[in-house]
Amino acid sequence: MPTIGVDKAALFKALGREYTTEQFDELCFEFGIELDEDTSTTQKPIVNGKQEPAQLKIEIPANRYDMLCIEGISLMLNIFNGTKPSPKYRLTPPPGGELQTLTITKETMKVRPYAAGAILRNIKFTQARYESFISLQDKLHQNLARQRTLVAIGTHDLDTIRGPFSYEALPPEDIEFVPLNQTKRMNAVEMMKFYETDKHLSRYLHIIKDSPVYPVILDSNRTVCSMPPIINSNHSKISIDTRNVFIDVTATDRTKLAIVTDIMVTMFSQYTEEPFTVEPIEVISEHNMESRQVPDLTPRETQVDVSYINDCCGLSLSAEEICKLLKRMSYFASPSSASKDVVDISIPPTRADVLHQCDIMEDVAIAYGFNNLPKYFPSKSGTIAQPLMVNKLGDIVRLEAAMAGWSEVMPLILCSHDENFAWLNREDDGETAVKLANPKTAEYQVVRTTLLPGLLKTIRENKHHSVPIKIFEVSDVAFKDMSLERKSRNERHFAAAWYGKTSGFEVVHGLMDRIMLMLKSAFITSEEGLEGRGADESAYWIEEINDPTFFEGHSAAIHVKFEGKEQVVGVFGILHPTVLDNYDIRYYPGGSDESVDQLISDTDIL
Repeated sequence: MPTIGVDKAALFKALGREYTTEQFDELCFEFGIELDEDTSTTQKPIVNGKQEPAQLKIEIPANRYDMLCIEGISLMLNIFNGTKPSPKYRLTPPPGGELQTLTITKETMKVRPYAAGAILRNIKFTQARYESFISLQDKLHQNLARQRTLVAIGTHDLDTIRGPFSYEALPPEDIEFVPLNQTKRMNAVEMMKFYETDKHLSRYLHIIKDSPVYPVILDSNRTVCSMPPIINSNHSKISIDTRNVFIDVTATDRTKLAIVTDIMVTMFSQYTEEPFTVEPIEVISEHNMESRQVPDLTPRETQVDVSYINDCCGLSLSAEEICKLLKRMSYFASPSSASKDVVDISIPPTRADVLHQCDIMEDVAIAYGFNNLPKYFPSKSGTIAQPLMVNKLGDIVRLEAAMAGWSEVMPLILCSHDENFAWLNREDDGETAVKLANPKTAEYQVVRTTLLPGLLKTIRENKHHSVPIKIFEVSDVAFKDMSLERKSRNERHFAAAWYGKTSGFEVVHGLMDRIMLMLKSAFITSEEGLEGRGADESAYWIEEINDPTFFEGHSAAIHVKFEGKEQVVGVFGILHPTVLDNYDIRYYPGGSDESVDQLISDTDIL
């Protein structure tokens, strides 16, 4: 959990009272955070000739991004204590009535495709507020933004630049500006070389260094505002005297983009002339249909069952009592008019951690007091658990293989590029395997796309054991999938390998038959033909193929037909001699690799 250091006197002033260390420790415990240290009891260091003020170091849950600064901590504790109401965040139009725009060009898809922003109008900074504003950016960069790889924040003095703004991706030679806190004008290539020795910024250079284009935020005069995720321009540098702040946020993840934008503006909108108001901007992104107004501070509407909360907490609260407790945790809640067992809840934009009614149940327990909950052994559960279909099927396949006398192995999911392709006589088309950007060793370069490398390496390391060796694995492989947001997908596969003085083709064939029989899929012989069974019956057969991984003429594809649909779910055969040489294996093992994910749709066992 992140530990946040806050000024003790400033926090107690914001909370409206003084606390002893023991009293504040108890308040933190009741709220679900932890006081790690009170530096007022120790010798404080001297910084710039002045003794550092006493600090409270507080451990914050990793998912409470709204409490990474003193503004968030004081606000949440005041709401919890009932000294302040939950704020209602509002979007207000600019003085002229026309929103600033941020136009995103298509070229940004090559490097950082998403962008958002907002304006804090007529904000009042003090030295402490300014330092907290900068500190929150750093903490979000290190925490949620994963060292700026997912999200990068830029802040600018709006009075020094002029909209409309544009977010573009340009060749590094064409990007030229004076970077933050510097006096020399440089282009992006020179900048990358300049910051290679910088102990702070050098960690982020790799994010875009090898890209043919670099992202850049420009104003209407083509003045560079920032080059995310590296550095802002000195031209639009904010200071303690800044009154209007333009915040730009760029990202590779749309969800985290919204969370970071919301946290930045909600935490510091309390310092604007009209507290808790934010000026939105219009994002124009026609190439990917992402045009919208940001930020969206509309509370998320959800519902929670009264019976679920009571069952989990061992209480007998009414809907009205639950609403009062949720008010202490910054929710807006009211009994539902549709049912007495339902509470309607509005989740504020600061609570990105709330994903399920179990999160709301936890907040009810915190507001009620963990120490006040009845202590008893639960006789019933408020949760319903069941395995995912792919996990259930995987366990069934795993059990059947083990009962057939095969031993399960669990090799690593990472392997070298050669082990996954060249050593199996397979070509890499560049569109299949997920590759590590900065592998530490040559042994861990890609996420495996087949289970065979792990099995063959296991046999190689156990050649001294008596033969035959019969091993199998049921686990995940990964493939690139550009249609998904994460650009990859997992598949559950089953693979087995026989190592002995004979090829073991018939042994692997027998294991495959046993598993397919267990899945209620009947084997079709060539004499029966595909018309020999009903359309609704599950059936499978094998067809000879020429797979370079296997010995020519000694490999077959496994075809499954279910509900009129035919799919190839796997392959098995005798491994090619060159594959055995690559893995330093003496005998000729037989191998099989099947997709469990495809078997789910092809069987009715679940």
